[in-house]
Amino acid sequence: MKKLKKVLSGDIRQYTMVVALAALILVFNIISGGKMLTPSNFQNLLSGNAYVLILALGMLMVIVIGQIDLSVGSVAGFSGMVMAIVARDFNLPWWLAVLIAIAIGLLVGAWQGFFLSKLNIPGFITTLGGMMIFRGAVIWISGSISVPAPSELKFFGAGYLPEWGPNTGLNNSTLLLGIIGILVYVIKQINTYKHSGDITGERDPIWVPIIRIAVVGSVIGYFTYLFGSGRPGTSFPVPGLILLVLILIYHTITQRTTFGRHVYAVGGNKNAAALSGVNVKKVYFLTMMNMSMLATIAGILFVGRSTSAGPADGTSWEMDAIASVFIGGAAVSGGVGTILATMVGGLVMAVLNNGLMIMGVGADKTQVIKGFVLLAAVAFDVYSKKNGKDSIIGRIFGKKK
Repeated sequence: MKKLKKVLSGDIRQYTMVVALAALILVFNIISGGKMLTPSNFQNLLSGNAYVLILALGMLMVIVIGQIDLSVGSVAGFSGMVMAIVARDFNLPWWLAVLIAIAIGLLVGAWQGFFLSKLNIPGFITTLGGMMIFRGAVIWISGSISVPAPSELKFFGAGYLPEWGPNTGLNNSTLLLGIIGILVYVIKQINTYKHSGDITGERDPIWVPIIRIAVVGSVIGYFTYLFGSGRPGTSFPVPGLILLVLILIYHTITQRTTFGRHVYAVGGNKNAAALSGVNVKKVYFLTMMNMSMLATIAGILFVGRSTSAGPADGTSWEMDAIASVFIGGAAVSGGVGTILATMVGGLVMAVLNNGLMIMGVGADKTQVIKGFVLLAAVAFDVYSKKNGKDSIIGRIFGKKK
């Protein structure tokens, strides 16, 4: 068991949701007779849920600072509708309409950030008002009818990586993406191994990075095959590539930058953070602005996928985004949570939606099941962090909190 803990960097609890995600995929695949693990299903699963996962990236940072944003779905719908209307009515090129929409998202985020940071109105109240304002606004400016989106956006919302080069049996763009992913992970593990003894003076055994590379490399290789072996003309979805880029950017921001450290410091104890020189108001303001910008990007991708902007776009998206963050292990009180864990939480929600749909479960029962999953995840988080108590996983492996 000590060897397993070494491979998993000592903390087995952080992999609970990864195990749950893998179990969900396997169970749904068995029940559905193999319909879950198919190229077309996973391509649709990723491109159809990329917008929620993008929202979850920003929502994590909002929740880490101890706030909440209930307006993200309405902001996404409003920004997407504005983009479609200005492109149609003013005959603007698609890229200019996108830039206008992003600018509006930034302005909305600045407006909500002002109320939070300068007027000290809690994010819950500020964004509750924003949710009502922009939900009404999108219906108002659209006249309750859908507006066609620029055709070029379909590539970003529902496109696939292109084919090129010799016939390898897989889409070569997807194959290249998988190879890059494996190489990046190998380089990361080599660097981790080289510096593993910097603090303790004892370097990890060589078999530790070898096992990690073998396991993760196999997983990346399998999904490279899954996404790249679909019907001709399909491959890894473009929305998925945009999501991957954003994950890398926000993982770097939260883990490697001064601003990221300030976000966690404010969420942990804003008074202590302020005393140590952190500009708490600035952190609040920029985090809310960032959230609205990501909501706009999510809205643009959704409009591109559906080829039109509708008055109901964005409805209840904030619920899935918030659930993804908490299922990913973020603390209700703030200060705790990571980008990668949030993505796992988001994928749990996506697989639940997809698997239940394959099984023919209605939307009403799906909502009930998702609600119970969210409650169970938060209950597990609260239980495992009680002082003097063993976590559930800790009891299994004999590890104290």
